[in-house]
Amino acid sequence: MSRSVRTPAVDGLCDAILSLQNRDECYRFFEDVCTVNELTSLSQRFAVAKMLTEKKTYLEIAQETGASTATISRVNRALLYGSDGYSMVLERLEKK
Repeated sequence: MSRSVRTPAVDGLCDAILSLQNRDECYRFFEDVCTVNELTSLSQRFAVAKMLTEKKTYLEIAQETGASTATISRVNRALLYGSDGYSMVLERLEKK
């Protein structure tokens, strides 16, 4: 994560997310914090990341998720050159 994003406000948000104990609490929190469109966009990007790691094509991903090629490309860039956040979480979920 870029240093400019590491602020006390973002620290507080991270701490709040880390305090959530189950999926229902996640839904309740994110429904209050995010608009429907914001939550849909976040979940779409995560689905795109998962599909990219599964070696699906841009066309398959776009058809299945409705994501634009620009969004798919942005997520792919994060997977290749980002902070490894997607990879870390996807690996942990795969182990479950």
